Amino acid sequence: MRPRAALPRFSSILFLLFLPPVFSSSSRPQWVPQRVPVVLAQQTEARSAPNFLSPARLDVSSPCDPECHKKAPRPSYWDLRRLLAYETLNSDGQLTETAVAIYGYDPNTSPAYSSGSSGKAQRSHVRRKRQIFGHDGRFSISGQNHLLKYPFSVAVKLSTGCSGTLVGDRHVLTAAHCVHDGKNYVKGAQKLRVGFLKTKHQDTQALSFDLSSNFTNHVEGGHLPYAPPTNDKMKFQWIRAKRTHVPKGWIKGNANDIGMDYDYALLELKKPHKRRHMKLGVSPPALRLPGRRVHFSGFDNDRSGKLVYRFCRAGEETSDLLYQHCDAQPGASGSGVYARMWDGRRRRWERKVIGVFSGHQWVERQGASQEFNVAVRITPLKYAQICYWIKGNFVDCREG
Repeated sequence: MRPRAALPRFSSILFLLFLPPVFSSSSRPQWVPQRVPVVLAQQTEARSAPNFLSPARLDVSSPCDPECHKKAPRPSYWDLRRLLAYETLNSDGQLTETAVAIYGYDPNTSPAYSSGSSGKAQRSHVRRKRQIFGHDGRFSISGQNHLLKYPFSVAVKLSTGCSGTLVGDRHVLTAAHCVHDGKNYVKGAQKLRVGFLKTKHQDTQALSFDLSSNFTNHVEGGHLPYAPPTNDKMKFQWIRAKRTHVPKGWIKGNANDIGMDYDYALLELKKPHKRRHMKLGVSPPALRLPGRRVHFSGFDNDRSGKLVYRFCRAGEETSDLLYQHCDAQPGASGSGVYARMWDGRRRRWERKVIGVFSGHQWVERQGASQEFNVAVRITPLKYAQICYWIKGNFVDCREG
């Protein structure tokens, strides 16, 4: 048996990455419980079946930069009802549209919401660039002892090429553009599948050591136990999606010509996945995040079959979007952006999904080009909507 000093270098890197910052009890960055509005389904009507002709685009971008979003007019109550109405695509091809009502929302006390559909930064030409900023800061997660443990185990792959995050016993949060191009549902959306990494000869009970259900309790709070070498060959186990919810705020035109504010969707699987999922959280201001950092893991398409983790400092933000320079490639779209803060009620550190990674943005601003990677923030209204999709009632969705 190898000594502890012979731990893989990757484990040492994880230990350093995930060590919690030292805070006094009064200065810990904390999740602040807040009452959220109610987004309640009203009448549902059948719609014409989609054609599923267009391939999914993994490099969705928008020409509207932070200033463009901030200058956009605040949607009215009726605008929000229209934007938060949603379509539901069933695995049998049937499509419905559901109107919603909103209760408990006060625009005077809530942050301004921007639709992102007005005001565009001028582009002199279109170009494709790698979504890497300087040195590539991504980490490929390898080894079943890491991949099958929380929080990495909540990352899943979509058959359309995107990533997603487990947010319920049978629910996956992802980006809307992974299933819908803004005009119609993409090829493969009707028979959408969700892939879970597992070992080719999975027999986790036979391992000669024990890890707790929360792997990162070790790398965040103490020493990583010795793990003997294992067979690291992995494969995807696929589960079909039963239905897909997409907000009408996304379904309004060509995806590349609109803002990313409503680029999120929720998938319901045909059967439970039996893994631990990550909780939803209302996105706090970037200044309240520990180290102002965000994290996410996904299946970048330049590292085939590998789960890629990254973290970075959050940059500019609007009421609906979070801009950052986290290194990413197409395929990571749909990954859940999360933060880890102290839960005062449960007296423990808790991770929550606070956004959905959408894609890359390149704009001309004052004669100079600027680039961002963009995540859709989970606002109180979006939290209420996504939670309703998961729970099926609003009573369990009043606090985010």
